[in-house]
Amino acid sequence: MPVKLSPSALKQTRWYEYGVRFLLGGLATVLAGIASTCFGVAVGGLFLALPAIFCASATLIDSHERRAKEKAGLSGRRRGQQAAALDAAGAGLGSIGLAAFASVFYVMISTTAIGAFAAAILAWTAVSVSAWWLRRKLRMTSHAERLGRSARRRNFFP
Repeated sequence: MPVKLSPSALKQTRWYEYGVRFLLGGLATVLAGIASTCFGVAVGGLFLALPAIFCASATLIDSHERRAKEKAGLSGRRRGQQAAALDAAGAGLGSIGLAAFASVFYVMISTTAIGAFAAAILAWTAVSVSAWWLRRKLRMTSHAERLGRSARRRNFFP
């Protein structure tokens, strides 16, 4: 499944859900500022790098998927959890890319700022896409192995 942009998702979001995202993102930023004041900028920066909006988006994804399934007359609890879990996996992969961005930028900033940004963006893209591809490949492999094991069990136990 290729990565794609879906503007129709904006229509599914209710106005108060944007408010929740804004409020939680702002709260995370304020807490990062407090941590920075108390423990120093290095610690505060770590908290600021945390995807502040992730918690809100995970709960909103869960509620959207659940609502869509319930509209069709089905229980959407499991589907909502799976969609939120997929979003969490994507956030984790994006964090790996963010670490690559920071590392490359840190190493190259002493030479040129524009070059450091360009190289860091390329590193982030390469690492994030590679991590996504690897996760997808490993999931397909493990899924095929599970299918193979279950087929062998069926043949072993008639």
